[in-house]
Amino acid sequence: MKSLPDLLAAWAVALWGGGLWAVGYLAAPTLFYNLEDRALAGMLAGKMFSYIGWVGLVCGVWLLVFRLGRLGGAAFKQGFFWIVLVMLLLTAAQQFGIQPLMQELKDQAGAQDVMDSLFKDRFAAWHGISSAVYLIESLLGLTLVAKSR
Repeated sequence: MKSLPDLLAAWAVALWGGGLWAVGYLAAPTLFYNLEDRALAGMLAGKMFSYIGWVGLVCGVWLLVFRLGRLGGAAFKQGFFWIVLVMLLLTAAQQFGIQPLMQELKDQAGAQDVMDSLFKDRFAAWHGISSAVYLIESLLGLTLVAKSR
């Protein structure tokens, strides 16, 4: 029988990896497809991305602490540890760098939709960077699930 820390680690992998895929590739596209108000869809999707970002930060820290506590320095020799670390760094970059920058551009656009403003090109560029980072993180999440077995 698995111990509670083992179960928490397994749940963290499932929650983080599954959450990335559910939000990014199911919920967010569904919002944009079904809501006529693209600004509302974007606002709701942004909140979901922020929430899964916080989930990722908590799960990532737990997984690193768990592995280091369980394996000590040997954790540094495992791919699992490095995948979690890279995912955690990407999540932090999204949460504390890219998303606030995108929000600032929306705020500067004021009442106007950012995609109809002077900030359209900068927002689109940062949105592309954010999408690429999220895709890498999502693929690493799949790899993490496979390595956790």
